[in-house]
Amino acid sequence: MTAPRLPGIPRPVDGAPRASDRLQWSWAIRDRLIGRRVLALSSGIPMTRQDGPWATWGSGLPEASRRVGSRRTLTRMREARAEDARTEARRLIRDLFGEERPDAVTLLGEARAVLGADRVAHCADLARGAPLTRRSTELAALAALLVGTRDLGEEWWSRARGEKLPSPDEVLRTATAIDPWTDLTVLEMLAAWIADDAADEVWGQPFAATDLNSWQAEDRVELPEDALPGERVLVSFDVGGRLDAVVVRRVDDDLGSNLDFDSLRYSRPAEAQWSWGVAAGLGPHRLDGEEPDPYAQPVDPAAAETLRAWSLRHGASAEEVGEAWRVRGDVVAAIEQVDWMWRSGEWFAWWRGVVALVDGEPAQLAARLEEIAAAS
Repeated sequence: MTAPRLPGIPRPVDGAPRASDRLQWSWAIRDRLIGRRVLALSSGIPMTRQDGPWATWGSGLPEASRRVGSRRTLTRMREARAEDARTEARRLIRDLFGEERPDAVTLLGEARAVLGADRVAHCADLARGAPLTRRSTELAALAALLVGTRDLGEEWWSRARGEKLPSPDEVLRTATAIDPWTDLTVLEMLAAWIADDAADEVWGQPFAATDLNSWQAEDRVELPEDALPGERVLVSFDVGGRLDAVVVRRVDDDLGSNLDFDSLRYSRPAEAQWSWGVAAGLGPHRLDGEEPDPYAQPVDPAAAETLRAWSLRHGASAEEVGEAWRVRGDVVAAIEQVDWMWRSGEWFAWWRGVVALVDGEPAQLAARLEEIAAAS
């Protein structure tokens, strides 16, 4: 899977993206596509005054004043958009679950009532076994499975998926992802299945697929042979995501199509997965039966202080960063508070560093600290 190139998130220099990176890219792309709802990294807000609307902003001010003013303005815009995302996520959570402040205990309790205790026990084991920085994404996938099961019925779990794919129940029992979804965790794969199945149930099977890394609307998909001007062709662009391509007649009398971005929509399980992840945040998300508490495990103090100090030098406040990072829970809470995805691209190396710190990956941590030091 090739990581999409988004402003503010440079592609890793050392090869394929990690699973945690892929999720962040996925959600960044999602925020970008729902621009009317949430403006995120690719919202069109440049990070320098030389681009777009910043090209003439403050041109009558002294250079130093313009730099300070632009930084303050960008900070306010970043904070506003981060809060926009959380507000929208809470609205969706309220619509889907009847609550605004999701937590792991409530999610598991509601899931038991719909999926059954045995399935939820398997899901909880998978979430418990994931790295702490991945736990929230596993729980978000469970939220998708909860909403999808409500919509499609419990029989979805026992239904085989064609000749080569097992039923979701079998996948959950074996805890093994299947090609071509092996870059996802088992819960993420099942969430992708149920999100697409729910989309097909509501809107039918898509005729074509495309990606929306480009905003080019014209002639992005092949058309049916019997297409007529004015007709709409259903297009898939993401897991559970659909939009329409409108058939038009071009000036040369050939048929073409324009993607209708206003028709963009996601299935309810896809909405649940995104909104639970954003509204609940990275954590800490403690689960029953965990002794000792994984969030109470100590972290490398020297590396923790280096990464904490870096975040303070690059715009995070002391309130966001918190006191000295002594245990994994301290770092997880700080990651959640600093809203790193809404900051400049240099924060991506920091993100990978703190992930390695929390998840106990010394080789990855050393590489990230070296990368940060080289860029300083």
